[in-house]
Amino acid sequence: MTDSTKTPDSVPEATNAAPPKHGVGDAIRTWWDGLSRPAQWGVGVPILILLALLPLFPPPLLDTPGYNFGLVMAQVAMYALIAIGLNVVVGQAGLLDLGYVGFYAIGAYTVGLLTSPNSPWNQTDGGWLNPTWAWMACLPIAVAVTAISGIILGTPTLRLRGDYLAIVTLGFGEIVRLLADNLSDITNGSLGLSGVAFPHVGESDSKPEGVFSGGNSGNADSANLLDRASYGTWWYWFAMVLVIIVLLIVGNLERSRVGRAWVAIREDEDAAEIMGVPTFKFKLWAFLIGAAVGGMSGAIYAGQVQFINPTGFNIINSMLFLCAVVIGGQGNKLGVIFGAFIIAYLPARLQSVKLVSNESTGYILLAIDVLVFVGLILVWKYRGDSLSAWPRRGCIFGMVVTGVLGALLLGSVLLFRVGGAQSLGDLKYMYFGITLVVMMILRPQGLFPVRQKLLTFGRQVYQAVRKPGERELIGAGR
Repeated sequence: MTDSTKTPDSVPEATNAAPPKHGVGDAIRTWWDGLSRPAQWGVGVPILILLALLPLFPPPLLDTPGYNFGLVMAQVAMYALIAIGLNVVVGQAGLLDLGYVGFYAIGAYTVGLLTSPNSPWNQTDGGWLNPTWAWMACLPIAVAVTAISGIILGTPTLRLRGDYLAIVTLGFGEIVRLLADNLSDITNGSLGLSGVAFPHVGESDSKPEGVFSGGNSGNADSANLLDRASYGTWWYWFAMVLVIIVLLIVGNLERSRVGRAWVAIREDEDAAEIMGVPTFKFKLWAFLIGAAVGGMSGAIYAGQVQFINPTGFNIINSMLFLCAVVIGGQGNKLGVIFGAFIIAYLPARLQSVKLVSNESTGYILLAIDVLVFVGLILVWKYRGDSLSAWPRRGCIFGMVVTGVLGALLLGSVLLFRVGGAQSLGDLKYMYFGITLVVMMILRPQGLFPVRQKLLTFGRQVYQAVRKPGERELIGAGR
């Protein structure tokens, strides 16, 4: 006779199963989401202070020997601003924009046309702009002009989807560049616009044009942090402030009705429209916000470089902006900032790195590389089916890396000249392309993929369901 009464020991093993393991990124994200808003600020503010001090005390491993580190970090901050704006369009709303560089160019040329002595529309020479504060006045104008251009472009084109939208936006970016190149009476054509205005802040006897001027090289021996900062560091600080402001705005939008509509459009536009979401309106909002942020970054570029011409706004730059979003993780704001760091920093860091130091070393490295490549091919051929997922991915990644490295080494030793081989910084387009190919195979969602979570009252619900409590047997397990 069997006893139908079940004891707690007879509970199926599934109830006592260990929770699934998570990676380091998931653990950090869980810890961060569990913090209250003041606690998050308490952790984030010291990190921001350390990032702000980075150009003043560059770590030896991060320093860029071939470039001023402050200028490199300023470019990183500017690319981060671009990536955040493009992420609104591509990552959150799911609109494939290949011509984002057009908005970047419009913002830069708005500042250049209003402040450059080479422009017929210059307003700083007896016009309504004072040279001292001309750039600061042009910044909101550039944002407004690019936002309007986003509306003008988006109104007729956002009814398209997928590849068709990508082709139209690609054409838009090229049209802006060609207009800047051919309207020589207004834009000075390929000669560009020089003498673009910049903020005249902190003028003194030692810095007659202010801290944002190219003449401010900083004093590395000064104990005063503000005196140590070069003009690149000041631009980095200014761009950091704008990045934080834009992150707060975009984050609030993401948690609002607008953000929920973007997610619905990205996942399935037809289903979103059937459920009553005005998809065209919210796609236009995404285009407008992305264009405005792109124009802001273009204005920063024009003020920092003080010279613009059409070659700085080609389609290659647009692809680099998109690479930052794809590599970092579409839809993840902090992820795309890391992608922007890779895109802007890595070529500058590798500019002083040579692939081989002499010809004999090159041949030795080439022989080792060929042996490793052949070994990986043999492993893939004879043991590939028995490998688990990650070893298979590692084998694929190793074959791609060693194959490309072998081609580079072969070219370096065959074309080796006195003074060294090819600089790795000049090959940025190649290894960014390889990175995209490898990521599409191994991690198509990006380095830091976005995690879907509750958007409305998300923090309160998350903390409620994560609150620890006693485990209680239910149902037949009682």
